[in-house]
Amino acid sequence: MGTASKSITPDLAKPSTVIGRYRWTVCALLFFATTINYMDRQIIAILKPLLQSEIRWNEIDYSNIVFAFQLAYAVALLFAGKVMDWLGTRKGFSLSIALWSVAAMAHALAHSVFGFGFARFILGIGESGNFPASIKAVAEWFPKRERALATGVFNSGTNIGAIITPLVVPWLTRQYGWRAAFITIGAVGFVWLIAWMLMYRPPTQQKRLKQPEFDYIHSDPAESIAKIPWMRLLPHRQTWAFAIGKFLTDPIWWFVLFWGPDFLYKRHGVTLSNVGLPLFVIYQMATLGSIAGGWLSGSLIKRGWQLGKSRKTAMLICALAVVPIVFASKVSGLWSAVFLIGLAAAAHQGWSANIFTLASDCFPRQAIGSIIGLGGMFGSLGALLLSKITGYVLQWSGSYLPLFIISGSAYLVALLIIHLLVPKLEPACVDVSKVTS
Repeated sequence: MGTASKSITPDLAKPSTVIGRYRWTVCALLFFATTINYMDRQIIAILKPLLQSEIRWNEIDYSNIVFAFQLAYAVALLFAGKVMDWLGTRKGFSLSIALWSVAAMAHALAHSVFGFGFARFILGIGESGNFPASIKAVAEWFPKRERALATGVFNSGTNIGAIITPLVVPWLTRQYGWRAAFITIGAVGFVWLIAWMLMYRPPTQQKRLKQPEFDYIHSDPAESIAKIPWMRLLPHRQTWAFAIGKFLTDPIWWFVLFWGPDFLYKRHGVTLSNVGLPLFVIYQMATLGSIAGGWLSGSLIKRGWQLGKSRKTAMLICALAVVPIVFASKVSGLWSAVFLIGLAAAAHQGWSANIFTLASDCFPRQAIGSIIGLGGMFGSLGALLLSKITGYVLQWSGSYLPLFIISGSAYLVALLIIHLLVPKLEPACVDVSKVTS
C-alpha cells in the first residue's frame, strides 16, 4: 500500500523542497473543486434577468427556486460529514461532485419553475459535500501547523468562482445560448473528477508521496478523532452565540450572491454583456476582506490584546463596514453601488474569518466539527428565511431598500447577541472525558 508501513520520524528542519509538496497538489484540487462549486451555484443569478423573461417567472418564483437549493443544502449538510466518513474522502467527494455536476447540467432541460427548482434541489444535495470533504482531506494531508493555511487556500475558491462566473457565462450565453452555458459549466466538474480519481488517495495509499513528506504530514502527536454530539453542546451559551451569529449573517452573503446581479440590472441597467466587471470588483473586494479580517484580530492579539477583545473588535469593525450598504439602492452611480456592495461583501468575509475562529476559541477540538456543522445549518436556515422575504418584498414593492436595511443591521445585531451571551468569550465547559471514538 505504498507508504503505509513508513515510520513517523520527521526531520522538521528540512526545507519544504526536501520534505516534498504533493500535499499542495491535493490542496490545489480542493481549491478547484470549490471554484467549480461556486460557479455552478452562481450561474442562475447571472442569468436571472434573461430566464425571468423567457420562462416568465416572477420574484416569488425565483425566491422559491433559491429556497429549493438552500433547503436541500441545509438538510444534506447534516449528513454530508457522515457520508464522507463512511465512504472515505476519495469516494465521498467523487459522489458529491458527480451529483452536483449532473444537477448543474440538468438546468438546461428545465422549462418551468418546478424544473429549475428540482434541479436546484439536487444541486444543493450534491454541493453540501464540498466543504466537509475538503476539510476532511486537509486533516488527512496536512499537519496542524499548515491546516489553517490550506483551508484558506481552498476556501478562496469561493471568491474565484464568483469572479469567473460573470466573466464566462455571459460569453457562453451570447455564443451558444443559456442552456449550453449550464451544460458547459456543469461539465467542468467531470473534468475535475477525472483528475481527482487519478491523483487523490489517502497518504497511506499514495505511491507518489515520498517518505519525508509522509513523516511531516504525520508529525503531530496522536489525537482523538471522536466528535461530541450536538445534544451535549446545546446547553452552552457559546453554542448559541455561534449559531445565532451564523443565522443572522450567513443569509447576507447568499443575498448578495443570488440577488446582486439582479439589483445591478434593475437599478443600473447592467446587462448580461457588461455584468462581469462590476461583479469582479465586488468579489475581489470580498477576497481582500477575508484576508484583512483574519489578519486584524491576529494582529491585535500579537499586540497584547485579550483574545475576546481582539475578536470582538475585529467583528465590530466588520459589522460597521456593512452598514453603508443601506444606501446602495439610493446612490445614482453604478460604481458607487458596486463599492458599497463590495465593501459589505468584504466585511462579511472578514466577519466570517473571525466567527469561525470563535468555534475554536470556545470549544475543544473534539467539538469543532459538530459546532461548525450546527452553525452551518443555522446559517442555511437563516438564508431560507431571507430568500422568502426577498421574493415577497421585491414582488410587492419592487424596492431593494428594505433588504439592504436588513443587510446593514444584521451584523451589529448578531454581535450584540454574541456579546450578551459570552461577554468574555470564555471557553465552554464541555466534558470530553466521556467521548469515545
